[in-house]
Amino acid sequence: MRIRARPVWSYFYVQNNNFLTKERKVREMKKMEQMNNVKIMFTAVIAFLSSLLGVLAVPVYLMVACNIVDYITGLIASKYRAEDINSYKSIRGIFKKVCMWLLVVVGAIVDQLLLYASNMMGIALPFTFLVACIVAVWIDCNEIISILENIKDAGGKIPTFLEPLVKNIRSQVESKADILEDTDKGDE
Repeated sequence: MRIRARPVWSYFYVQNNNFLTKERKVREMKKMEQMNNVKIMFTAVIAFLSSLLGVLAVPVYLMVACNIVDYITGLIASKYRAEDINSYKSIRGIFKKVCMWLLVVVGAIVDQLLLYASNMMGIALPFTFLVACIVAVWIDCNEIISILENIKDAGGKIPTFLEPLVKNIRSQVESKADILEDTDKGDE
C-alpha cells in the first residue's frame, strides 16, 4: 500500500486558509466587542437620561423622534410642494427644532421654581415635571400633525381618523393649560 504525499501547494493552501479563518474570526470578535461597547454606551446614556428626566423621559424621547421624522418627511414633501431645499431653510428648520427643546427646558425650569416655592411654604407637590410634560406633549402633537401634513403633501394616504384624533389631544392639552390662564383672569 502506497501512501501518497499531498502536493506542497495544497499544504500551504490549507494552512493559509485556516490562518485566514483564524484572522477572520479574530476580526469578527473585535467587531462584536466594538458593537457591544457601542450598545453599552448607548444603554448607559439612555439610562442616565431616563433617570435624570424621570416622568419627562418618554415625552422627550417621543419629541426627539417626532422632530427627526418631521424633518425627514418635510424634506420629502418639499419636492412635491415645488419648494427648493436649501441650506438656509434646513438650518432654520433645525433651529426651530432646537427652540422646541428649549421650550421643554423652560417648562422644566418653571416646574423647578414651583417645587422650590412650594417647598419653602411647606407644601409638598405630587409632581416634578408637570409644565414640562404639558409642553412636551403639546410639541409632540404639533409634530405629529406636521408629519401627517407632510405625508399628505407627498401624496401618501393617511387614515381619516388620525389627524382629528391628534388635534383633539392637542386641544385637550391646550385646554388643561388654559385652566391656569382662566384663573389668572379671575384675579384681575
